[in-house]
Amino acid sequence: MSIQRFETGPRMSQAVVHGNTVYLAGVVAGKAAGGSVTDQTKDILTIIDGHLAKAGTDKSKLLSATIYITDMKTFAEMNAVWDGWVSEGNTPARATVEAKLAAPQYNVEIMVVAAK
Repeated sequence: MSIQRFETGPRMSQAVVHGNTVYLAGVVAGKAAGGSVTDQTKDILTIIDGHLAKAGTDKSKLLSATIYITDMKTFAEMNAVWDGWVSEGNTPARATVEAKLAAPQYNVEIMVVAAK
C-alpha cells in the first residue's frame, strides 16, 4: 500500500494517509493561540476540517480522537464546542487527557484518525 504525506516537515507530517486510513498530527490553535479554550477549540476543529478535506475525507468518518487540555476544569467548555462540531451519529472513540502542551499559549490539542 502506498503512503501519502501532507505538509511534511523535518520532524513530522500534518497528515498521513495509509490505505483508507487518515492519521492527523496533534493540532493546536493557530489564530486563536493564547485565547480562550472555546476559541482555541473552534480554531483547531476548523484546521482539522481542512486537513481531513486535503486527505479526501471529513469529520463524519472519524474513527478516534485524542484531546489534550491543560486544565480539566475547562473540559465542559471544550466539550461544548466539540459537541456542536462532531457529526451526529458518527462520533469517534475518544479520550481526553490533562497534559502540559508544547507552549503556554496552547490550552487544547486534538489528534484524530479517520477513514477515507
